Amino acid sequence: MKRRIILAFIVSAVAAISVAALLVNIFEHKQAAKNPFYRVTEITDETVDPEVWGKNFPLQFDDYKKTVDQVRTRFGGSEAVPHTPTNVDPRSVVAQSRLEEDPRLKTMWSGYAFSKDFREERGHAFMLMDQTYTERQVVSKQAGTCIHCHASVYVPYKKAGGGDLIKGFEHFNQMSYAEARPSFTHPVACIDCHDPKSMQLRVTRPGFLEGMKALMAGRGIKDYDVNKMATRQEMRSFVCGQCHVEYYFKGKEKRLVYPWVKGLNIDNIMAYYDEIKFKDWIHGETGAEVLKAQHPEFEMWNMGIHARSGVACADCHMPYKRVGALKISDHWVRSPLLNINAACQTCHKWPEAELKSRVEEIQQKTFEMRNIAMDALMELIAGIKSAKEAGATDDQLKLARDYQRRAQFYLDFVEAENSTGFHAPQEAARILAKSIDFTRKGQLALKIVKN
Repeated sequence: MKRRIILAFIVSAVAAISVAALLVNIFEHKQAAKNPFYRVTEITDETVDPEVWGKNFPLQFDDYKKTVDQVRTRFGGSEAVPHTPTNVDPRSVVAQSRLEEDPRLKTMWSGYAFSKDFREERGHAFMLMDQTYTERQVVSKQAGTCIHCHASVYVPYKKAGGGDLIKGFEHFNQMSYAEARPSFTHPVACIDCHDPKSMQLRVTRPGFLEGMKALMAGRGIKDYDVNKMATRQEMRSFVCGQCHVEYYFKGKEKRLVYPWVKGLNIDNIMAYYDEIKFKDWIHGETGAEVLKAQHPEFEMWNMGIHARSGVACADCHMPYKRVGALKISDHWVRSPLLNINAACQTCHKWPEAELKSRVEEIQQKTFEMRNIAMDALMELIAGIKSAKEAGATDDQLKLARDYQRRAQFYLDFVEAENSTGFHAPQEAARILAKSIDFTRKGQLALKIVKN
Protein backbone atom coordinates (compact mmCIF):
# COMPACT_ATOMS: atom_id res chain seq x y z
CA MET A 1 0.00 0.00 0.00
CA LYS A 2 2.85 2.31 0.94
CA ARG A 3 4.54 1.64 -2.42
CA ARG A 4 1.37 2.52 -4.29
CA ILE A 5 1.05 5.79 -2.43
CA ILE A 6 4.71 6.65 -3.15
CA LEU A 7 4.31 5.67 -6.80
CA ALA A 8 1.16 7.73 -7.12
CA PHE A 9 2.96 10.68 -5.53
CA ILE A 10 5.86 10.36 -7.94
CA VAL A 11 3.52 10.10 -10.95
CA SER A 12 1.59 13.16 -9.74
CA ALA A 13 4.79 15.09 -9.18
CA VAL A 14 6.12 14.23 -12.64
CA ALA A 15 2.77 15.20 -14.18
CA ALA A 16 2.75 18.47 -12.27
CA ILE A 17 6.30 19.28 -13.34
CA SER A 18 5.48 18.40 -16.96
CA VAL A 19 2.39 20.60 -16.95
CA ALA A 20 4.36 23.42 -15.35
CA ALA A 21 7.13 23.06 -17.95
CA LEU A 22 4.55 23.10 -20.73
CA LEU A 23 2.90 26.22 -19.34
CA VAL A 24 6.29 27.93 -18.99
CA ASN A 25 7.15 26.96 -22.58
CA ILE A 26 3.82 28.30 -23.84
CA PHE A 27 4.34 31.51 -21.86
CA GLU A 28 7.85 31.94 -23.26
CA HIS A 29 6.63 31.39 -26.83
CA LYS A 30 3.82 33.90 -26.32
CA GLN A 31 6.30 36.43 -25.00
CA ALA A 32 8.61 35.73 -27.95
CA ALA A 33 5.70 36.25 -30.34
CA LYS A 34 4.92 39.59 -28.66
CA ASN A 35 8.55 40.67 -29.03
CA PRO A 36 9.57 39.68 -32.57
CA PHE A 37 12.93 41.42 -32.27
CA TYR A 38 15.33 42.76 -29.69
CA ARG A 39 16.69 46.25 -30.19
CA VAL A 40 20.39 45.48 -30.02
CA THR A 41 21.34 48.61 -31.94
CA GLU A 42 19.66 51.84 -32.94
CA ILE A 43 18.29 51.98 -36.50
CA THR A 44 17.43 55.33 -38.06
CA ASP A 45 16.10 56.58 -41.36
CA GLU A 46 19.72 56.85 -42.52
CA THR A 47 20.85 53.29 -41.67
CA VAL A 48 21.56 51.81 -45.09
CA ASP A 49 23.75 48.83 -44.22
CA PRO A 50 21.54 45.70 -43.91
CA GLU A 51 24.10 44.13 -41.61
CA VAL A 52 23.26 46.74 -38.97
CA TRP A 53 19.56 45.93 -39.34
CA GLY A 54 20.55 42.29 -39.04
CA LYS A 55 21.63 42.80 -35.45
CA ASN A 56 18.00 43.44 -34.55
CA PHE A 57 16.55 41.05 -37.13
CA PRO A 58 19.02 38.15 -37.37
CA LEU A 59 16.45 35.68 -38.78
CA GLN A 60 15.50 37.92 -41.68
CA PHE A 61 19.11 38.92 -42.29
CA ASP A 62 20.23 35.28 -42.48
CA ASP A 63 17.62 34.76 -45.21
CA TYR A 64 18.60 37.98 -47.01
CA LYS A 65 22.22 36.79 -47.25
CA LYS A 66 21.08 33.64 -49.09
CA THR A 67 20.21 35.67 -52.19
CA VAL A 68 23.80 35.05 -53.27
CA ASP A 69 22.81 31.46 -54.10
CA GLN A 70 22.63 30.68 -57.80
CA VAL A 71 20.18 27.91 -58.64
CA ARG A 72 18.68 27.47 -62.09
CA THR A 73 15.13 26.32 -62.67
CA ARG A 74 14.12 24.91 -66.03
CA PHE A 75 13.25 28.30 -67.52
CA GLY A 76 14.99 30.82 -65.29
CA GLY A 77 17.63 31.59 -62.73
CA SER A 78 21.32 31.18 -63.27
CA GLU A 79 24.26 28.94 -62.61
CA ALA A 80 27.69 30.35 -61.83
CA VAL A 81 29.84 30.63 -64.94
CA PRO A 82 33.59 31.18 -64.40
CA HIS A 83 34.86 34.60 -65.45
CA THR A 84 38.44 35.82 -65.62
CA PRO A 85 38.68 39.04 -63.59
CA THR A 86 39.96 42.13 -65.40
CA ASN A 87 40.58 45.75 -64.46
CA VAL A 88 37.23 46.61 -66.01
CA ASP A 89 35.29 43.66 -64.55
CA PRO A 90 36.65 42.07 -61.33
CA ARG A 91 33.93 39.39 -61.09
CA SER A 92 35.17 35.80 -60.87
CA VAL A 93 31.75 34.34 -61.77
CA VAL A 94 28.88 35.64 -63.88
CA ALA A 95 25.54 34.31 -65.08
CA GLN A 96 25.32 32.55 -68.43
CA SER A 97 24.78 34.73 -71.49
CA ARG A 98 21.27 34.78 -72.94
CA LEU A 99 22.76 36.01 -76.20
CA GLU A 100 24.80 32.82 -76.51
CA GLU A 101 21.76 30.72 -75.61
CA ASP A 102 19.72 32.44 -78.33
CA PRO A 103 21.67 34.51 -80.91
CA ARG A 104 18.38 35.75 -82.40
CA LEU A 105 18.27 38.24 -79.53
CA LYS A 106 21.29 40.01 -81.05
CA THR A 107 19.28 40.58 -84.20
CA MET A 108 16.19 41.76 -82.32
CA TRP A 109 18.26 44.28 -80.37
CA SER A 110 20.64 45.25 -83.19
CA GLY A 111 22.08 48.70 -82.59
CA TYR A 112 21.25 48.64 -78.86
CA ALA A 113 23.48 47.89 -75.87
CA PHE A 114 21.51 44.74 -75.00
CA SER A 115 22.81 43.13 -78.18
CA LYS A 116 26.28 43.20 -76.60
CA ASP A 117 25.54 41.81 -73.13
CA PHE A 118 22.42 40.24 -71.67
CA ARG A 119 22.59 37.50 -69.04
CA GLU A 120 20.34 35.35 -66.92
CA GLU A 121 19.00 37.04 -63.82
CA ARG A 122 20.81 36.49 -60.51
CA GLY A 123 19.73 37.04 -56.90
CA HIS A 124 19.26 40.46 -55.30
CA ALA A 125 22.74 40.28 -53.80
CA PHE A 126 24.19 40.74 -57.31
CA MET A 127 21.84 43.40 -58.64
CA LEU A 128 24.20 46.34 -58.16
CA MET A 129 27.42 44.51 -59.03
CA ASP A 130 26.04 43.02 -62.25
CA GLN A 131 24.76 46.37 -63.45
CA THR A 132 28.03 48.07 -62.62
CA TYR A 133 30.14 45.64 -64.63
CA THR A 134 27.88 44.71 -67.54
CA GLU A 135 29.42 45.32 -70.96
CA ARG A 136 26.48 47.60 -71.66
CA GLN A 137 28.29 50.20 -69.57
CA VAL A 138 31.22 49.95 -71.99
CA VAL A 139 29.39 50.11 -75.32
CA SER A 140 27.11 53.01 -74.37
CA LYS A 141 26.98 55.79 -71.80
CA GLN A 142 24.37 54.52 -69.35
CA ALA A 143 22.30 57.07 -67.43
CA GLY A 144 22.39 57.59 -63.69
CA THR A 145 18.65 56.90 -63.80
CA CYS A 146 19.46 53.19 -64.17
CA ILE A 147 20.57 53.00 -60.57
CA HIS A 148 16.99 53.68 -59.38
CA CYS A 149 16.21 49.95 -59.30
CA HIS A 150 19.63 48.40 -58.78
CA ALA A 151 20.82 49.96 -55.53
CA SER A 152 19.62 51.06 -52.13
CA VAL A 153 18.66 54.57 -53.22
CA TYR A 154 16.51 55.97 -50.41
CA VAL A 155 19.26 57.58 -48.30
CA PRO A 156 21.44 58.85 -51.20
CA TYR A 157 18.34 60.36 -52.86
CA LYS A 158 17.28 62.07 -49.61
CA LYS A 159 20.78 63.45 -48.99
CA ALA A 160 21.19 64.73 -52.53
CA GLY A 161 17.76 66.37 -52.36
CA GLY A 162 18.36 68.05 -49.01
CA GLY A 163 15.76 65.79 -47.41
CA ASP A 164 13.50 65.74 -50.50
CA LEU A 165 13.36 62.25 -52.06
CA ILE A 166 12.07 63.48 -55.43
CA LYS A 167 14.68 66.22 -55.77
CA GLY A 168 17.42 63.69 -55.05
CA PHE A 169 15.91 61.37 -57.65
CA GLU A 170 16.00 64.18 -60.21
CA HIS A 171 19.58 65.03 -59.24
CA PHE A 172 20.94 61.57 -60.04
CA ASN A 173 18.81 61.08 -63.17
CA GLN A 174 20.76 63.77 -64.98
CA MET A 175 24.15 62.24 -64.20
CA SER A 176 25.86 59.51 -66.13
CA TYR A 177 25.92 56.12 -64.43
CA ALA A 178 29.67 56.43 -63.86
CA GLU A 179 29.17 59.76 -62.09
CA ALA A 180 26.28 58.52 -59.94
CA ARG A 181 27.63 55.09 -58.99
CA PRO A 182 30.09 56.15 -56.19
CA SER A 183 27.19 57.49 -54.11
CA PHE A 184 25.59 54.04 -53.76
CA THR A 185 27.08 51.22 -51.72
CA HIS A 186 24.47 48.48 -51.35
CA PRO A 187 21.97 46.58 -53.48
CA VAL A 188 18.35 46.68 -52.33
CA ALA A 189 18.40 46.80 -48.53
CA CYS A 190 16.03 46.71 -45.57
CA ILE A 191 15.56 50.49 -45.55
CA ASP A 192 14.16 50.43 -49.09
CA CYS A 193 11.07 48.49 -48.01
CA HIS A 194 10.72 49.09 -44.24
CA ASP A 195 10.16 52.11 -42.02
CA PRO A 196 12.91 51.85 -39.37
CA LYS A 197 10.60 53.05 -36.57
CA SER A 198 7.53 50.91 -37.16
CA MET A 199 8.99 48.26 -39.51
CA GLN A 200 5.90 48.73 -41.67
CA LEU A 201 6.27 48.22 -45.40
CA ARG A 202 6.82 51.34 -47.46
CA VAL A 203 7.56 52.35 -51.03
CA THR A 204 10.68 54.46 -51.45
CA ARG A 205 11.20 54.44 -55.23
CA PRO A 206 10.04 57.75 -56.80
CA GLY A 207 9.29 56.06 -60.13
CA PHE A 208 6.67 53.82 -58.51
CA LEU A 209 5.22 56.61 -56.35
CA GLU A 210 4.67 58.76 -59.44
CA GLY A 211 3.60 55.84 -61.62
CA MET A 212 0.87 54.74 -59.21
CA LYS A 213 -0.31 58.32 -58.80
CA ALA A 214 -0.72 58.61 -62.59
CA LEU A 215 -2.40 55.20 -62.83
CA MET A 216 -4.91 55.97 -60.09
CA ALA A 217 -5.63 59.42 -61.53
CA GLY A 218 -6.72 57.64 -64.70
CA ARG A 219 -9.10 55.63 -62.54
CA GLY A 220 -10.59 58.72 -60.96
CA ILE A 221 -8.56 58.73 -57.72
CA LYS A 222 -6.70 62.02 -57.34
CA ASP A 223 -3.45 62.48 -55.42
CA TYR A 224 -3.05 58.77 -54.70
CA ASP A 225 -0.33 58.14 -52.12
CA VAL A 226 0.81 54.51 -51.99
CA ASN A 227 2.23 54.77 -48.50
CA LYS A 228 -0.96 56.26 -47.04
CA MET A 229 -3.73 54.64 -49.08
CA ALA A 230 -2.61 51.10 -49.94
CA THR A 231 -3.57 48.11 -47.80
CA ARG A 232 -0.90 45.98 -46.17
CA GLN A 233 -1.60 43.13 -48.59
CA GLU A 234 -1.25 45.53 -51.53
CA MET A 235 2.04 46.72 -50.08
CA ARG A 236 3.31 43.13 -50.13
CA SER A 237 3.23 43.50 -53.93
CA PHE A 238 3.96 47.19 -54.25
CA VAL A 239 7.37 46.96 -52.58
CA CYS A 240 8.32 44.45 -55.29
CA GLY A 241 6.59 46.45 -58.03
CA GLN A 242 8.87 49.37 -57.23
CA CYS A 243 11.44 47.83 -59.56
CA HIS A 244 10.00 44.83 -61.41
CA VAL A 245 8.27 47.00 -64.00
CA GLU A 246 8.35 48.43 -67.51
CA TYR A 247 9.71 52.00 -67.72
CA TYR A 248 11.30 54.59 -69.98
CA PHE A 249 13.54 57.64 -69.64
CA LYS A 250 11.70 60.87 -70.38
CA GLY A 251 13.36 63.88 -71.99
CA LYS A 252 16.87 65.24 -71.71
CA GLU A 253 16.72 65.01 -67.93
CA LYS A 254 16.31 61.20 -68.25
CA ARG A 255 13.44 61.14 -65.78
CA LEU A 256 12.40 57.58 -64.98
CA VAL A 257 8.71 57.16 -65.86
CA TYR A 258 6.44 54.14 -65.54
CA PRO A 259 4.10 54.33 -68.58
CA TRP A 260 0.84 53.67 -66.73
CA VAL A 261 -1.22 56.77 -67.56
CA LYS A 262 -3.61 54.72 -69.70
CA GLY A 263 -3.38 51.47 -67.70
CA LEU A 264 -1.14 48.52 -66.90
CA ASN A 265 -1.62 46.10 -69.78
CA ILE A 266 0.64 46.12 -72.80
CA ASP A 267 -2.00 47.61 -75.12
CA ASN A 268 -2.33 50.60 -72.78
CA ILE A 269 1.44 50.98 -72.62
CA MET A 270 1.84 50.69 -76.41
CA ALA A 271 -0.87 53.31 -76.95
CA TYR A 272 0.91 55.65 -74.54
CA TYR A 273 4.28 55.23 -76.29
CA ASP A 274 2.62 55.85 -79.67
CA GLU A 275 0.91 58.98 -78.36
CA ILE A 276 4.15 60.54 -77.12
CA LYS A 277 6.07 59.16 -80.15
CA PHE A 278 8.66 57.49 -77.93
CA LYS A 279 11.40 55.18 -79.14
CA ASP A 280 14.32 53.57 -77.29
CA TRP A 281 16.54 53.39 -80.37
CA ILE A 282 16.62 52.99 -84.15
CA HIS A 283 17.10 49.38 -85.17
CA GLY A 284 20.57 48.78 -86.58
CA GLU A 285 19.46 46.64 -89.53
CA THR A 286 16.03 47.96 -90.52
CA GLY A 287 15.95 51.59 -89.40
CA ALA A 288 12.72 51.01 -87.45
CA GLU A 289 12.00 53.14 -84.36
CA VAL A 290 11.77 50.39 -81.77
CA LEU A 291 11.18 49.83 -78.07
CA LYS A 292 13.00 47.76 -75.43
CA ALA A 293 10.75 46.13 -72.85
CA GLN A 294 12.35 45.97 -69.42
CA HIS A 295 11.16 43.55 -66.71
CA PRO A 296 7.36 43.93 -66.51
CA GLU A 297 6.63 41.34 -63.82
CA PHE A 298 4.32 43.75 -61.95
CA GLU A 299 2.26 44.53 -65.06
CA MET A 300 2.01 40.86 -66.09
CA TRP A 301 1.18 39.70 -62.55
CA ASN A 302 -1.67 42.22 -62.50
CA MET A 303 -3.18 40.45 -65.51
CA GLY A 304 -3.09 37.01 -63.85
CA ILE A 305 -5.28 34.86 -61.62
CA HIS A 306 -3.08 35.28 -58.54
CA ALA A 307 -3.46 39.06 -58.54
CA ARG A 308 -7.21 38.76 -59.09
CA SER A 309 -7.36 36.35 -56.16
CA GLY A 310 -5.57 38.75 -53.83
CA VAL A 311 -2.29 36.82 -53.77
CA ALA A 312 0.68 39.16 -53.35
CA CYS A 313 4.19 38.81 -54.78
CA ALA A 314 5.54 38.16 -51.29
CA ASP A 315 3.06 35.33 -50.70
CA CYS A 316 4.93 33.24 -53.30
CA HIS A 317 8.43 34.72 -53.42
CA MET A 318 8.72 35.50 -49.68
CA PRO A 319 6.19 33.17 -48.04
CA TYR A 320 5.57 33.17 -44.32
CA LYS A 321 7.40 30.63 -42.24
CA ARG A 322 7.63 29.62 -38.58
CA VAL A 323 10.87 29.98 -36.64
CA GLY A 324 10.15 28.89 -33.09
CA ALA A 325 7.22 30.99 -31.92
CA LEU A 326 7.76 33.60 -34.62
CA LYS A 327 5.96 33.90 -37.94
CA ILE A 328 8.15 35.82 -40.40
CA SER A 329 8.39 36.42 -44.13
CA ASP A 330 11.17 34.44 -45.73
CA HIS A 331 13.64 37.07 -46.94
CA TRP A 332 15.43 34.57 -49.17
CA VAL A 333 13.71 36.00 -52.24
CA ARG A 334 13.66 33.30 -54.91
CA SER A 335 11.58 31.37 -57.41
CA PRO A 336 8.60 29.59 -55.81
CA LEU A 337 9.73 26.48 -57.72
CA LEU A 338 12.66 26.28 -55.30
CA ASN A 339 10.32 26.46 -52.31
CA ILE A 340 7.12 24.72 -53.42
CA ASN A 341 6.05 23.51 -49.99
CA ALA A 342 5.87 26.98 -48.45
CA ALA A 343 5.20 28.98 -51.61
CA CYS A 344 2.55 26.84 -53.31
CA GLN A 345 1.18 24.10 -51.08
CA THR A 346 -0.28 26.53 -48.57
CA CYS A 347 -3.10 27.01 -51.10
CA HIS A 348 -2.69 24.16 -53.60
CA LYS A 349 -3.04 20.75 -51.92
CA TRP A 350 -1.26 18.63 -54.51
CA PRO A 351 2.13 16.88 -54.40
CA GLU A 352 5.22 18.99 -55.13
CA ALA A 353 5.99 17.02 -58.29
CA GLU A 354 2.48 17.68 -59.62
CA LEU A 355 2.65 21.42 -58.92
CA LYS A 356 6.10 21.71 -60.48
CA SER A 357 4.88 19.82 -63.53
CA ARG A 358 1.91 22.18 -63.95
CA VAL A 359 4.14 25.26 -63.80
CA GLU A 360 6.68 23.85 -66.24
CA GLU A 361 3.92 22.85 -68.67
CA ILE A 362 2.70 26.46 -68.74
CA GLN A 363 6.25 27.70 -69.21
CA GLN A 364 7.05 25.14 -71.90
CA LYS A 365 4.01 26.18 -73.97
CA THR A 366 4.84 29.85 -73.50
CA PHE A 367 8.44 29.17 -74.56
CA GLU A 368 7.25 27.36 -77.69
CA MET A 369 5.02 30.31 -78.64
CA ARG A 370 7.89 32.67 -77.89
CA ASN A 371 10.11 30.78 -80.33
CA ILE A 372 7.46 30.89 -83.05
CA ALA A 373 7.12 34.65 -82.55
CA MET A 374 10.91 35.04 -82.54
CA ASP A 375 11.32 33.13 -85.82
CA ALA A 376 8.58 35.22 -87.40
CA LEU A 377 10.24 38.45 -86.26
CA MET A 378 13.58 37.31 -87.70
CA GLU A 379 11.88 36.84 -91.07
CA LEU A 380 10.35 40.31 -90.92
CA ILE A 381 13.65 41.96 -89.98
CA ALA A 382 15.42 40.11 -92.79
CA GLY A 383 12.70 41.17 -95.21
CA ILE A 384 12.88 44.86 -94.28
CA LYS A 385 16.68 44.77 -94.41
CA SER A 386 16.58 43.18 -97.86
CA ALA A 387 14.05 45.70 -99.15
CA LYS A 388 16.11 48.55 -97.75
CA GLU A 389 19.27 47.28 -99.43
CA ALA A 390 17.32 46.93 -102.69
CA GLY A 391 16.55 50.64 -102.63
CA ALA A 392 13.13 50.87 -100.91
CA THR A 393 12.48 54.37 -99.55
CA ASP A 394 11.63 55.30 -95.96
CA ASP A 395 8.07 56.05 -97.04
CA GLN A 396 7.75 52.62 -98.63
CA LEU A 397 9.11 50.91 -95.52
CA LYS A 398 7.18 53.00 -93.00
CA LEU A 399 4.30 50.56 -92.47
CA ALA A 400 6.50 47.47 -92.29
CA ARG A 401 8.79 49.20 -89.80
CA ASP A 402 5.82 50.19 -87.65
CA TYR A 403 4.69 46.56 -87.55
CA GLN A 404 8.24 45.56 -86.58
CA ARG A 405 8.09 48.07 -83.70
CA ARG A 406 4.89 46.47 -82.42
CA ALA A 407 5.85 42.84 -83.06
CA GLN A 408 9.20 43.36 -81.37
CA PHE A 409 7.83 45.13 -78.28
CA TYR A 410 5.08 42.57 -77.73
CA LEU A 411 7.53 39.69 -78.02
CA ASP A 412 10.09 41.44 -75.82
CA PHE A 413 7.42 42.09 -73.18
CA VAL A 414 7.15 38.33 -72.62
CA GLU A 415 10.88 37.75 -73.17
CA ALA A 416 11.89 40.31 -70.54
CA GLU A 417 9.22 39.20 -68.03
CA ASN A 418 10.90 36.66 -65.82
CA SER A 419 8.11 34.10 -65.27
CA THR A 420 8.06 32.64 -68.83
CA GLY A 421 4.33 33.23 -68.91
CA PHE A 422 3.43 31.84 -65.49
CA HIS A 423 2.31 35.12 -63.90
CA ALA A 424 -0.50 35.38 -66.48
CA PRO A 425 -0.56 32.43 -68.93
CA GLN A 426 -3.54 33.56 -71.01
CA GLU A 427 -2.21 37.11 -71.26
CA ALA A 428 1.26 35.91 -72.28
CA ALA A 429 -0.31 33.75 -75.01
CA ARG A 430 -2.42 36.69 -76.23
CA ILE A 431 0.60 38.99 -76.36
CA LEU A 432 2.68 36.49 -78.34
CA ALA A 433 -0.24 35.88 -80.72
CA LYS A 434 -0.47 39.62 -81.35
CA SER A 435 3.30 39.76 -81.92
CA ILE A 436 3.00 37.08 -84.60
CA ASP A 437 0.03 38.90 -86.12
CA PHE A 438 1.98 42.17 -86.30
CA THR A 439 4.89 40.34 -87.93
CA ARG A 440 2.70 38.79 -90.62
CA LYS A 441 1.07 42.17 -91.34
CA GLY A 442 4.56 43.62 -91.67
CA GLN A 443 5.46 40.94 -94.21
CA LEU A 444 2.30 41.73 -96.18
CA ALA A 445 3.29 45.41 -96.18
CA LEU A 446 6.66 44.38 -97.67
CA LYS A 447 4.93 42.47 -100.48
CA ILE A 448 3.22 45.68 -101.52
CA VAL A 449 6.62 47.42 -101.58
CA LYS A 450 8.08 44.69 -103.82
CA ASN A 451 5.11 44.81 -106.15
